[in-house]
Amino acid sequence: MSKFIVSARKYRPNLFKDVVGQEHVTHVLKQALSTGKVAQAFLFTGPRGVGKTTCARILAKTLNCLQPSEDFEPCNTCTSCASFANNASFNITELDAASNNGVEHIRSLIEQVRFQPQQGKCKVFIIDEVHMLSLPAFNAFLKTLEEPPSYAYFILATTEKHKIIPTILSRCQIYDFKRIQVGDIVAHLKVLSEKEGLKADDDALHLIAQKADGALRDALSIFDRIASLSKDHITLDIVTTNLNILDYDYYFKVVDYLLLADTSNILLTFNSILSRGFEPDIFLLGLAEHVRNLLVAKQKATQPLLEVSEKLAKKYIQQAENSSQTFLLNALHYLNECDINYKMAKNKKLHLELYLIKLAHINQAVQVQMSPPTISAEKKTVDLSQQVKAVSTANFKNAATVKEKTVVPIATPTVSKPMVSEPIETIAKVEVKETPAPKEEIVQESRISKPVVAKASASDTKSKLSALKTPLLSLDSITESVLEDDADQKSTERKELNLENLQVAWKEYSQKVVSNSVRTTLLDTDLSIVDGAIISKVGSKVSAGHLQEESDLMQYLRTYFGDAGLKRMIEIDTEKLEQNKKVQKTYNSKEIFAKFCEKNPFMEGLTKDLDFYPDM
Repeated sequence: MSKFIVSARKYRPNLFKDVVGQEHVTHVLKQALSTGKVAQAFLFTGPRGVGKTTCARILAKTLNCLQPSEDFEPCNTCTSCASFANNASFNITELDAASNNGVEHIRSLIEQVRFQPQQGKCKVFIIDEVHMLSLPAFNAFLKTLEEPPSYAYFILATTEKHKIIPTILSRCQIYDFKRIQVGDIVAHLKVLSEKEGLKADDDALHLIAQKADGALRDALSIFDRIASLSKDHITLDIVTTNLNILDYDYYFKVVDYLLLADTSNILLTFNSILSRGFEPDIFLLGLAEHVRNLLVAKQKATQPLLEVSEKLAKKYIQQAENSSQTFLLNALHYLNECDINYKMAKNKKLHLELYLIKLAHINQAVQVQMSPPTISAEKKTVDLSQQVKAVSTANFKNAATVKEKTVVPIATPTVSKPMVSEPIETIAKVEVKETPAPKEEIVQESRISKPVVAKASASDTKSKLSALKTPLLSLDSITESVLEDDADQKSTERKELNLENLQVAWKEYSQKVVSNSVRTTLLDTDLSIVDGAIISKVGSKVSAGHLQEESDLMQYLRTYFGDAGLKRMIEIDTEKLEQNKKVQKTYNSKEIFAKFCEKNPFMEGLTKDLDFYPDM
């Protein structure tokens, strides 16, 4: 049985140019070597498996190399390079601070610094995981690190720079190593697979690179694991099966079902994923990332952000073309909301299933809410014959003045049902000229902090009847656009902003307010209009606070008058304020008796006759 060497050791870079994804570090080091301005203390910091120790070894080998190349790379053939390759170099010392973190270990290192190199140019000390040193060890190391001999160089490596004391950081040149990009890892794995005589699919290598999360050493470990399982061909199926990763096809299928509102297949696919042993949150995060990739693939400018193979990128672009941006934005919003509330859910499977059902109805909700019926100038009536056939023949009454019921949904999907009591045939055609002024109703939406002001009139009866067929979702991101559409349609029949109309609208809104205190405040408010702005005067700061908190009032008035820029100012009437203070004044017993005697003069004589005085 041959001795196996893992790829991370077997293909460890020996030159600066072989280091993957850290060109910003290797370029600066080579420039310093070329100019002879090399610091004596370095600190390499960054995530695991990105090449910190590898660069430290190459730098140490280059400093001692007897025949460096023209671009200042080690020759790997001289006696110094050969001794280092055989772990027999006395000029390069590596110390693991995780297991040698005491003061005595640093003292031993300082003793070695005192002796000049017997062979080679200099002595290099590499201290790995330097953040594990104790505070006394750091303090003992300070003086030597600040003023080392001319032949001594120190290279410190760590994954947690914040744990190193500032006095050490100030004595080092700091080089930050970054996570390696997926494309760089894939390119490196392709080279290794060719050297190993393996055939590897691009999708499989991309999945390995994504699983490594920017660490090349992790990617090489996964590569060795997959290579030992596959004969001569690394495929996507082998990678997904052995790494227990959900295949991309699952997410493509789910999104296709969401676009078709096929809830049955959505739930069946989700159940098959759970039956394979995957947790619901893994599917949730994967689906959110998939939707994010679709949103990125929607625009050509952002398509390079897709960290997938070319074949897979084409599938993303194709599905993105079939998906509207409104759907993707709302889906991403709801998936994020589901992720936030996931930990608090007791039945996590049901929690995710409800959100999947909600996602499946996004397109229908958008179509109903964002597409109000249009009435041409020539055709003055709205033909509802096709919608009438789909609704049961209940009794309707006064269809031209349909009022929309205030709906407080218990579940997420909400349906606004019109209250009607006359046969449907009577509203097949509605004369637009006889349509009364639309009345406003405040409809409470599920999981939305701001109520939506929805208008119910004969002109939008078509949208209401179609809404009976499909439950509407309370889409947060659609609410603003719905209000804008309502305002645009309202502008064609806007009312003039005058005091009379303002008082009518103000009274109508106050009758719909649930809170008695707020209703009282609204009815006691003095209204006026100055320069197109509404001035509302109240008699106390409490009343002013009630008006300020009633944010839906201005939305109602803007819709009522068809002016999206309508403003309001709240003023406190000083006269009313003084009257309220007098009314609220607290009287003692003496003052109460004096007031009582003023209104009833005979009481003062009666108390004298009876010789009875109240307790003052």
